[in-house]
Amino acid sequence: MKFDIIIIGSGPGGYVAAIRSAQLGFKTAIIEKENLGGVCLNWGCIPTKALLKSAQVFNYIKHSNEYGILSNEATPDFPAIIQRSRGVAESMSKGVEFLMRKNDIQVIEGYGRVLPNNQVEVTHPDGLVSQIDAKHIIIATGAKARSLPSMPIDGKKIIGYRQAMTLEKQPESMVVVGSGAIGLEFAYFYHSLGTKVTLVEYLPRIAPLEDEEVSKQLARSFKKSKIKVMTSSEVLSVDTSGDKAVAKIKTKKGEVEVEADIVLSAVGIQTNIDNIGLDEVGIATDKGKILVNDFYETNIPGYYAIGDVIPTQALAHVASAEGITCVEKIAGKDPDPIDYNNIPGAIYTSPEIASTGYTEQQAIDAGHEILVGKFPFTASGKAKAAGHTDGFVKVIVDKKYGEILGAHMIGANVTEMIAEIVAARKAEATGHTILKSIHPHPTMSEAVMEAFADAYGEVIHL
Repeated sequence: MKFDIIIIGSGPGGYVAAIRSAQLGFKTAIIEKENLGGVCLNWGCIPTKALLKSAQVFNYIKHSNEYGILSNEATPDFPAIIQRSRGVAESMSKGVEFLMRKNDIQVIEGYGRVLPNNQVEVTHPDGLVSQIDAKHIIIATGAKARSLPSMPIDGKKIIGYRQAMTLEKQPESMVVVGSGAIGLEFAYFYHSLGTKVTLVEYLPRIAPLEDEEVSKQLARSFKKSKIKVMTSSEVLSVDTSGDKAVAKIKTKKGEVEVEADIVLSAVGIQTNIDNIGLDEVGIATDKGKILVNDFYETNIPGYYAIGDVIPTQALAHVASAEGITCVEKIAGKDPDPIDYNNIPGAIYTSPEIASTGYTEQQAIDAGHEILVGKFPFTASGKAKAAGHTDGFVKVIVDKKYGEILGAHMIGANVTEMIAEIVAARKAEATGHTILKSIHPHPTMSEAVMEAFADAYGEVIHL
């Protein structure tokens, strides 16, 4: 079989690249060893949001009296919540199958390895091995959960994100190790359903990649909801020999032991680049990542890489954008290189977190003289009416030129609001542009306009 473009991996980088490739007239194939859609659709972005929606609905019911509605005592049906999440994932995967057929993309089941001379070897589920030729080969094999020597994942008492989405029984207690997006979202989900959660973070604050004020606000919200938060803490070992897991944790005040039914390892990811033929082809890597140029070609002509396997943000929407940019460059178009300082980040806890661009400290470190504006949701009419006043919108503007340097939000629905800032920065709009753009009232998005007004000393509702 010969193709113009072969993509190894069908996650949000791979399948999007395949569709754009087909749209541009290339004969396209995609190789997948498990389920179409990859981790994001099957074990990540989509099913976790289904779980979080169930937690949100349950929280609404628990607090319905605050909205003037009396309801009987509600209890979560944990197996049904898991089943709903899996159903959503299966539906989305079938949607990708449809898109493959619609765009006449050849789907090849099996494990793909790159070979020299623009070839890919595929080991099929039945054990047969075949070779496929392509002018261009895109590696989009993604990543998997990282396991630490101090708490090796056994799938029973020490679990990764996959097991966290398919537990048969809701644990009474859980230690979540790591407070990136995965750890935070699972801590919120399980706590909301009634599990006693302890969140352990090695660094001095949770959500350590976010703006410091956002991290502090989330910590306050978590502590208010009775999630135990341990920062500047390290899990030294986990004893799984008894009925429960016992985590030995080093803190600033000394060592403590925390007993739990489950320990969830959420300490990051590692790339799926082992045993995929990189050494045989001579493709350069560094620190477990494939090295590429601005348009995702490796050091070997005709071989490309996108998504979690390269040293950019490990986010689904980043992988999709990289796939499109890569294929359009192959097609001879003139796509802009991706601006990695204008990538929206989103964490779907309650309150949600969304951000793009520089944090306040990063902007200062980059040499900018800045204006900072901040608008709390306690002053938002829509937030008051919705009963969601935790959080704020914070914006950072270059004082001299008005360039929007960054935005950081924490609150209800802010993951839907951050795109306004991303689009404005892409269009090189100024903070004044958004300030003078009329926003509908009452909405949560008014807080964006008000934050810029605060930066310029023109805020009305503070």
